[in-house]
Amino acid sequence: MKTFSTILSVQQFLSEKKAEGKTLGFVPTMGALHKGHLELMRRAKEENELLAVSIFVNPIQFNNPEDLKKYPRDLEKDKLMLEQVGCDVLFAPDVDEMYPEPVKKVYHFGKLEEVMEGEFRPGHFNGVAIVVKKLFDIIKPGKAYFGEKDFQQLAIIQQLVRMENIPVSIVACPIVREKDGLAMSSRNERLTEEERKIAPFIYQTLTKAVSQMPDKSPHEVMDWVYEQFEPKPIFELEYFELADDKELQPVQSWKEAKGIVGFIAVHLGKVRLIDNIRFI
Repeated sequence: MKTFSTILSVQQFLSEKKAEGKTLGFVPTMGALHKGHLELMRRAKEENELLAVSIFVNPIQFNNPEDLKKYPRDLEKDKLMLEQVGCDVLFAPDVDEMYPEPVKKVYHFGKLEEVMEGEFRPGHFNGVAIVVKKLFDIIKPGKAYFGEKDFQQLAIIQQLVRMENIPVSIVACPIVREKDGLAMSSRNERLTEEERKIAPFIYQTLTKAVSQMPDKSPHEVMDWVYEQFEPKPIFELEYFELADDKELQPVQSWKEAKGIVGFIAVHLGKVRLIDNIRFI
């Protein structure tokens, strides 16, 4: 595995490989790698001749400075995991390399960014879009791989690619879960031992919610989910929303859209966790 910290050096190397006709798959990450990341990488490795991974904790997508400060970082551990999956190229720049000048670009994604994560984390998706566009410009992959745990982020990136006419195929990959159902996330590392034991309640509630369709209406299912968290003060339910899987707008009936997904965000102790599950 070759590691690069500057834009010029990684571009030079990759341009040589592309000149040889090599296909390139790309997985952008913020490090703190887990099995979910590795599944993305294995798929990218299977479908392409070269696998490139970036590790960059992007400061402009954090609307909470404390969250940025506490985000787990262990580059050496991450490198070992990358080597295990056969990563060919690691791009690990610092903030000054990525943002030598103040960032002024502002993206507008309409309704997609006004709900759920966009509502509760103002500016988050603009920061995501800026860094992903920059990484695509640097790496120039044929395919880029993203997990469906961040379903709304995936929709934003797909819209970004359309808006900017970026020549890359976005590959959506299923959520990877722990044996007890908890969606794999770098933030799980910050859970205490006790919090980790009870965290699967989130997914358990989602699966039970799905089983109540179609006897209950979407509104009744949402009320039911909120009721499940009320007697558990260790959890702070930020939102649970039932939305269509294209525009991510709230639905009033099960017949309103061909695809409907339940989205949830929960604070457990000092850690904010998100998850989703398909209803239709």
